[in-house]
Amino acid sequence: MFKNLIATCFLGLSAIILGAFGAHALKEVLTPQELLSFETGVRYQMYHVIVLLFVNIYDGFTRAQKNRISYIFFLGIFLFSGSIFAIHLTAITAKNIWFITPIGGITLIIGWLYMVAVFLKKIANN
Repeated sequence: MFKNLIATCFLGLSAIILGAFGAHALKEVLTPQELLSFETGVRYQMYHVIVLLFVNIYDGFTRAQKNRISYIFFLGIFLFSGSIFAIHLTAITAKNIWFITPIGGITLIIGWLYMVAVFLKKIANN
């Protein structure tokens, strides 16, 4: 659990750093549309950091469920936000990795669906 929380804290920290970097250093480098895309990556990363904090402190999940949800969201953040950051911060073009961002989005959706399944199972068992 603490490893997940530590990883989550680093993701939160990096979201703040990347958000500030985007708002200040990239303002003159990226087009408004590119900056909006970059901000979407930061925003989705931070949303899922908040969810990961909840998941890992919530007593209603087993350790295995916490780990599974965390790994799914870590992967989703890496693929979704990471691909957006790679496109805007490196020479990698969207044309080269266009398929990674939607895979990341689907991975995040899977994480949410897994949580729904866990809660529905809890309801059924009560």
